[in-house]
Amino acid sequence: MNILIIGSGGREHALGWKIKQSKKAGQLFFIPGNAGTSELGENIPLGVNDFQNIKKTIVEKQADMVVVGPEVPLVGGIHDFISADPELQNVKVVGPKKAGAQLEGSKDFAKDFMMRHNIPTAKYLSVTNANLNQGINFLKSLKAPYVLKADGLAAGKGVLILDSLSEAETMLKKMLEGKFGEASNKVVVEEFLNGTEVSVFVITDGKDYKLLPEAKDYKRIGEGDTGLNTGGMGAISPVPFAGREFMNKVETRIIKPTINGLKMEKIDYSGFIFFGLINVDGEPFVIEYNVRLGDPETEAILLRVKSDFVDLLEGAADGTLAKKEIEIDKKTAATVMLVSGGYPGSYPKGLKISGLEKVANSTVFHAGTKPEGSSVVTSGGRVLAVSSTGNNKTEALETSYRNAEVIQFDKKYYRKDLGFDL
Repeated sequence: MNILIIGSGGREHALGWKIKQSKKAGQLFFIPGNAGTSELGENIPLGVNDFQNIKKTIVEKQADMVVVGPEVPLVGGIHDFISADPELQNVKVVGPKKAGAQLEGSKDFAKDFMMRHNIPTAKYLSVTNANLNQGINFLKSLKAPYVLKADGLAAGKGVLILDSLSEAETMLKKMLEGKFGEASNKVVVEEFLNGTEVSVFVITDGKDYKLLPEAKDYKRIGEGDTGLNTGGMGAISPVPFAGREFMNKVETRIIKPTINGLKMEKIDYSGFIFFGLINVDGEPFVIEYNVRLGDPETEAILLRVKSDFVDLLEGAADGTLAKKEIEIDKKTAATVMLVSGGYPGSYPKGLKISGLEKVANSTVFHAGTKPEGSSVVTSGGRVLAVSSTGNNKTEALETSYRNAEVIQFDKKYYRKDLGFDL
């Protein structure tokens, strides 16, 4: 079958790489893709929200399946758009409809959903200008640090963790005044949970689910988890503390109640659910839901999926997931993200990348790259994800780090301490 993948990052390159291995895969198309995806299929230079031209592409390229990588088109209703079009009735879509995408599109909706279905999460209050005083009193009832989350999508920048109460009060007002645009017209104020984070993923058809490998990702730019938050500096899978006992709690208290909650509320859901969890003294709590795979976790976890990935995608899209098999490799996968100097602040683009042909025993997924003539140049802050497997964390990281050194571009930076907390 011909498959269209929407998105331009490392996650989409990794999805294409995995899909290409399936005996069911025909031609691959990427909207808009990057320099890496162009080696797997055809890049089509459209915006991820350009639904009308995406429709034209689906028809022209005779795409049988659409796999949606990022959250923005899902929250915008791309699945609903395809389902409602008479010409696209036979196209399978992997990614939830708009109603289900609210799990990521609205922090307030997600917290409310967790409360309705008794899913463990931090105490919270949703605040608008109308109940600002109540919001400030709630802040005062919490211990530092204070967590403020823009309700809507804010390109990963809408979460603030602040140490002082006065700063938290000031920032709450600024957010409501439009610090993150419309995304922070409503702000979720949350108690801070102290523990270690883990990303857990399932693929679901809305009735059944299959558990994908879990991963630990590293958000801070600096070693020792210091400095500004990024889109992710690397990932490791599996996560040592997420053993059988912990994962049993995750499935019983979080995953099953989430799937059952979607069914009860008649929310039609097909695709991935990313559970952003925190382990507090052996007890899992939900920090956030995402309605797609994470990045850079995808670049690690897909190295460990041994089963036919298109078979799983098909099961999610057409409601037959219960009949599908999933097999996970016991090896460890480690992904090291190479970023542009200056990221996550301002950084140059168009820097020539060299050394890709010297990489051995790693898979390099392109994130912020584009082809330029016969060269590949940088086009984003997170540039390349170097992913490797090994018999353990040390072995996998050693291979990724060795290849991270081989690849060159001006002011290249990566964290050298991934896995330090495991």
